[in-house]
Amino acid sequence: MTRITVPVRAPEFPSDVTWLQGGPLTMHDLRGRPVLIDFWDYTCVNCLRTIPYLKEWHARYLPHGLVIIGVHAPEFAFARERGYVARAVKDLGIEYPIVLDNSHAIWDAYANRYWPAKYLVDKDGYVRAYHFGEGAYEEVEGQIQSLIREASPDAELSEIMAPMREEDRPGAVCYRGSPELYLGYGRGRIGNSEVSPDKAARYREELTERDGYAYLAGDWLLGKESLSRPEGAAGESRLYLRYEAKEVNLVVYPPRQPGKIELLQDGHPLPAEDAGPDVRFEDGRSVITVDQPRMYMLVNDREFGTHDLSLSTTSDGIGLYAFTFVTCVAP
Repeated sequence: MTRITVPVRAPEFPSDVTWLQGGPLTMHDLRGRPVLIDFWDYTCVNCLRTIPYLKEWHARYLPHGLVIIGVHAPEFAFARERGYVARAVKDLGIEYPIVLDNSHAIWDAYANRYWPAKYLVDKDGYVRAYHFGEGAYEEVEGQIQSLIREASPDAELSEIMAPMREEDRPGAVCYRGSPELYLGYGRGRIGNSEVSPDKAARYREELTERDGYAYLAGDWLLGKESLSRPEGAAGESRLYLRYEAKEVNLVVYPPRQPGKIELLQDGHPLPAEDAGPDVRFEDGRSVITVDQPRMYMLVNDREFGTHDLSLSTTSDGIGLYAFTFVTCVAP
């Protein structure tokens, strides 16, 4: 948590943004109350891992005047759809106000560059502290309590809450693992020696594998934001990579009908003990069913390590956007 020594005025919300719930609000109308601005995206693993803390702070401190505002700033084009965000908010059980920042106007007003990012605003409308990424939950909550006491000196507040996950506790180790891996040609790292942007092509399997790259085999269409299986493709479309992490997640967009992706780890179906919560087992195969655009949790290894991961599909129109990895291990 970084505290600002010379506070700056919090930018006002544009009048033309859409409030999904709890609005419209203005910073002017919120004077006298501390405010926590949280920039997030419903497909972002780091954002999703902070949501339980935000929900608990909302429950704890709303009676003491705290207002949490989730600014949904989409990373991918499909995440601009109000219905997708609304479903995610409902599924996550979020009750605090949510504003849709589809044009990134609020994002730019704060000169923000990160998901998630938290900005704490005092009762007079000045930004007093900020934090980028996960973690620092005790420090953030401590700053929340300080701003509440400035607004309400007699407020009786409970103790700072304990970490909600084992890997958030002191002594946890966060290894330097695989970085986020995008799959569109705009930011992606496709390891094949030849690629064909913006058109369907058949890729041959290549033996040379570099860490931090995805490799393709079979029919794929490589777009700017995503990689998809083209309509009328033949055989299986396969993607493979080497990762170093404990958990592996993938942002996927569904085809017209629910699609399926089969997973292999080190050449074999995922062991049940290492499967993410979205994995199901069918006839000895480890698969995910893709029926909505979101982040799917593929792997939750028992230990941090290095593995080869292979994905194959015959579902025409399915779109793959980005892999994210979790590298923190509980003490």
